[in-house]
Amino acid sequence: MIAPRKKFSSQADPELLAAMRQIARTDGRQFQAVLEDAMSHYIESRANQRVRPEVMAHYRASVERHRHLYELLAR
Repeated sequence: MIAPRKKFSSQADPELLAAMRQIARTDGRQFQAVLEDAMSHYIESRANQRVRPEVMAHYRASVERHRHLYELLAR
């Protein structure tokens, strides 16, 4: 079953739009399908970039704890 679609309006760089349309033509797909794929990939990549707060807290504590060593290594 195909999910219902919702229309929206936006603007984009003409070269990006041309490249997306070319991909759609080359792949024999509709532009909206290629755009949905691009949006999905972007959202997925953003979700994978997030680091849990407790991991970042440990990282920051480690950096602070070993700051002198890192400064020596940088020289």
